[in-house]
Amino acid sequence: MGSFAGGELPSDDVIVPALRAGDEAMFAALLDTWSRGMLRVARSYVPTDHSAEEVVQDTWLAVIGGIDDFEGRSSVKTWIFRILVNTAKKRGVRERRTLPWSAVKDDGGTIAGQSLDLVPPGGWQDPPAAWPTPEKEVLASEVRGLIGEVLARLPPRQRIVITLRDVEGCTSDEVCEILKISAANQRVLLHRARVAVRGWLADYFEFARQPD
Repeated sequence: MGSFAGGELPSDDVIVPALRAGDEAMFAALLDTWSRGMLRVARSYVPTDHSAEEVVQDTWLAVIGGIDDFEGRSSVKTWIFRILVNTAKKRGVRERRTLPWSAVKDDGGTIAGQSLDLVPPGGWQDPPAAWPTPEKEVLASEVRGLIGEVLARLPPRQRIVITLRDVEGCTSDEVCEILKISAANQRVLLHRARVAVRGWLADYFEFARQPD
């Protein structure tokens, strides 16, 4: 199978038969498209980058071994990320450094009277202040690192939801399926995470605008 137009993956109707047939090009395309995001998600559950890498490797092995049993009740991406989360949770518990999803308490803020799910994947309800024009390129580079830092400050449940929604671009339904949580719970966690991240970024931009 050749390269994909525009770098986009084909539909599941194409992906699944290709994987079952052992199509190496298709498998490589999935690796290139999803592995980086899978590492970010896995890292939310395990204590080290090395452990996250092993979780991702174990997940891909499980995908290869289980593709014949894939029933299509969810998308291939959702199915793979669900395997990833289960693998990462088990690894985290085994390493005694993180807690399983059901045991982690969320300590987000209040949400009374506020809309919870009005922001499309990758967007913010109230964007941070505009970057200062002269330093725009420098800040763009710095912010990429800052995003990872601020996400790491979030409670685990909030971090995994915002990572899936706003970093990986999953839909709310996909996140609910991957994490096995209710739509209402997903909205609350996402809202709290976005409020916290937006606040930290706003503080950063405000500081960046101050004269030396």
